[in-house]
Amino acid sequence: ARVDAERGLPALDLNLHPLINHTPRKKMGYYENEDLGCRRGDFSRKHYGSVELLISSDADGAIQRAGRFRVENGSSDETSDYTPGTWRRTDVHLENPEYHTRWFFKYFLGKVHQNYVGTDAEKNPFYLSVVLSDQNNQRVPQYRAILWRKAGTLKISLPYSPTKTLSVKSILSAMNMDRFEKGPREILNPEIQKDLLVLEEQEGSVNFKFGVLYAKDGQLTDDEMFSNEMGSESFDKFLNLLGDTITLQGWAGYRGGLDTKNDTTGIKSIYTVYQGHELMFHVSTMLPYSKENKQQVERKRHIGNDIVTIVFQEGDDASSSFKPSMIRSHFTHIFALVRYNSQNDSYRLKIFSEESVPLFGPPLPSPPVFTDHQEFRDFLLVKLINGEKATLETPTFAQKRQRTLDMLIRSLYQDLMPDLHKNMLNRRSFSDVLPESPKSARKKEEARQAEFVRIGQALKLKTIVRGDAPTSLVTTGLCRKEPWESQSFCSTFPYEIVCADSWGQSLLAATDTAGVMLLDGETLLPVQVFDKTMVVKQMHVLEPQDLLITRADKGKDARLYVFRLSTMKRGLEERQLVRSKCDSRENKLEKTKGCHLYSINTHHGSELRIVAAIRNKLLLITRKHPRFEGFSAVASGADSPVEEFQYIREICLCDPPVVMALVDGPTGENDNMICVAYKHQFDLINESTGDAYRLHHVDANRVNFVAAIDVYEDGEAGLLLCYNYVCYYKKVCPFNGSTPMIQSNTSDFHFSWNQMPNAIVCAFPYILAFTTDSIEIRLVVNGNLVYTAVVPELQLSASRSDIYFVSSAPVSSASNCSSRDTSSQSSPQTPTGYEMPVFPSPLGDGEAACKHIFKIPLCNLVGRSIERPLKSPLVNKVLTTPAPTMVPPTPLISATHSLSLSRMEIKEIASRTRKELSLHFVLKIQPELNFPQDQNNPEFLDHRYPNATKKVFNKTL
Repeated sequence: ARVDAERGLPALDLNLHPLINHTPRKKMGYYENEDLGCRRGDFSRKHYGSVELLISSDADGAIQRAGRFRVENGSSDETSDYTPGTWRRTDVHLENPEYHTRWFFKYFLGKVHQNYVGTDAEKNPFYLSVVLSDQNNQRVPQYRAILWRKAGTLKISLPYSPTKTLSVKSILSAMNMDRFEKGPREILNPEIQKDLLVLEEQEGSVNFKFGVLYAKDGQLTDDEMFSNEMGSESFDKFLNLLGDTITLQGWAGYRGGLDTKNDTTGIKSIYTVYQGHELMFHVSTMLPYSKENKQQVERKRHIGNDIVTIVFQEGDDASSSFKPSMIRSHFTHIFALVRYNSQNDSYRLKIFSEESVPLFGPPLPSPPVFTDHQEFRDFLLVKLINGEKATLETPTFAQKRQRTLDMLIRSLYQDLMPDLHKNMLNRRSFSDVLPESPKSARKKEEARQAEFVRIGQALKLKTIVRGDAPTSLVTTGLCRKEPWESQSFCSTFPYEIVCADSWGQSLLAATDTAGVMLLDGETLLPVQVFDKTMVVKQMHVLEPQDLLITRADKGKDARLYVFRLSTMKRGLEERQLVRSKCDSRENKLEKTKGCHLYSINTHHGSELRIVAAIRNKLLLITRKHPRFEGFSAVASGADSPVEEFQYIREICLCDPPVVMALVDGPTGENDNMICVAYKHQFDLINESTGDAYRLHHVDANRVNFVAAIDVYEDGEAGLLLCYNYVCYYKKVCPFNGSTPMIQSNTSDFHFSWNQMPNAIVCAFPYILAFTTDSIEIRLVVNGNLVYTAVVPELQLSASRSDIYFVSSAPVSSASNCSSRDTSSQSSPQTPTGYEMPVFPSPLGDGEAACKHIFKIPLCNLVGRSIERPLKSPLVNKVLTTPAPTMVPPTPLISATHSLSLSRMEIKEIASRTRKELSLHFVLKIQPELNFPQDQNNPEFLDHRYPNATKKVFNKTL
């Protein structure tokens, strides 16, 4: 600031890093406020409860049946970095919701599509359904494919190419099925839609029935609880919160097994609709009561056969509490214990899950007390629905479902056998998914497809009327802002972004033709940092370490460069020349020549580690942190930090790595590891010895490695291995002597993406996959899908702090790219002559593709009051592009004259801008545009946009 004052420059308003202020911080997790990777330690299964052996005694003191249950009571880890009240919930979502998972009903049924039948190498029959559709009217065409087979259903999406016809063989190959006993043939009979719908319905019910058991204070047996003839005032209040009281006789909605004709199961019940699901509650006090029957069999017949039961218990927290062993039921797997506190008008929740039930969210808050009743209702209903879905994945239910599915598939195949040689099945093996009909048969084919659509739509309507299909989301509970909702960062950007990283609130982006630029979402013009001679392919901005790491050029000319951020920032403040490759010679790490890939450790505590891959050789480089007392001396030294790096060792591999990730050992003394992916495997390399150990082998003909993400679960290292459509979690035990303990662990799990990712970001509790045209959001703890956002021509740019991505979609459509499609319009059908969809035409000659940059704030995803990144390196929004005499041969904006606008022209621009902004706000969009306040002052415009033409200014606004 003193130097700026001497030079007559405006003072900077910057928050200096704690290191500069000599503020001591804890050693481990030193820079957790800056790096997304350092926040991955939040991955903890403790939030979902621990398995306990629960034993209870009856009224006579006899020991009741013992069972092992996972008890979730909201208790948090003592070492957690947050306290109750300092964060908001962002993780209350239905897992694997029907409008994302019931593909056949939503995207296939009643629309022209292809169905195929075949047998695999083990002679097991399978069915394949393929449709070409638009992603929810987002004008993004794509193929959707469903493979029905004995082991279960597999669903994938494949990108659409107008020049490349997709074949059945290529689709099955993408599903890792390459060998057949009989090649698949197309089924032309439209009645097949009814059979395939039955197969999909095996995934579970769309509607749910939950038990509600009223228990008085001190009651210890199920006989006592079921014998409560009436509830209390607080219990009635709770029932009113759950849903509406309906009369059963003549009830036309979902009945959940209750009698709606003769009142044999009671006169009234509690019913509600939540996010398209009909919920019927079996309330113990509303079911028939019998004074002669001590066990109340009629009540137990319904509640005892519910997978999930709510137990509303009277009394305070100090009184004897409910335990699942009090209920004699072999069917109920989940108990939700609810207590009401009249003093503060709050509800307390506790969840018991049978140990075989997979983890399901949302995790309980700590403490698990809800003062907002609507928030409690939403949380409870989501928890119960997710719990029943998770229970269907237990071995007991999964094996029954698999046997049923296998039986249905074989029965359907036997029905089709007599027609194998007739016209019902095409004899084309591995035919194109979109076959061109000959002219002579076109009318016949159109008639067949019309009948195909008619039958499918009638079947769809019948399923909806029957109540066995996903309904619209008009009845969604809370209309809240989703945590992954994107913000507009830069509405127009004319270059392709190769790589990028956050620098404060700005984005440092390497482009394909214009060098490296610094973009601030609040300014209209980017600032050039490096010219086009610096071809950056990979970068990391480490603000706490005052360091920028880049990999520039390719092939033999590729090298790693290291820069001080403070030096670069000073150059921007002083309006110095844009740096070139020649100016960066002193910033080379010489031994890295030919580097094609590098990786750094995300949990840099005492030192920063870099591993550079040069063909099949790994070069390990470290940089020690300067001591606090010596920091100023280091900072005032040479502009290049090259001398601070030291080369440790070289490690030779059998093949060049495609993906790398560094894994910190528990001690950091000879137990750090490197995960590398090549060929068909992931290997673990000991940094100290160079020994390699097999971590995971990929059984697939073709492998597309995506990422290896270090995830620390409860303090132990783990890796998310991402390839093809699969994400596999593997716990990595520490080295024991010279051998790592790599073995199958109960914590290991895997899940499949619907579309092949190009990049993956982990931000607990979510893991996000960025594909060619969608963002698929799942939960880290179990891989369950919670949302799919459609984003045309998507490309992830940066994710180490806030998440930045690029799309061809404008602000108004990409920010509202919901896949919750409630429109009644049909998606475009497969173009086989019956109906031709209209997809966007390619750009015309001379038409430039304008990119739009969006931002997802990390704090919205993690939901905690975390520390925000530093302010933008741009100087208080007064930085300008270099003067014409200082611009390199290829300037950032090609300008022929300075901006000079008349007052009338400015008014015209302002009027047009206001209209556009009004449209954006109608669509609930808040683009980050700062229109000049002093519009009548030409000096303001000349100072802000010195080299921009009138055309560029109009386009930017």
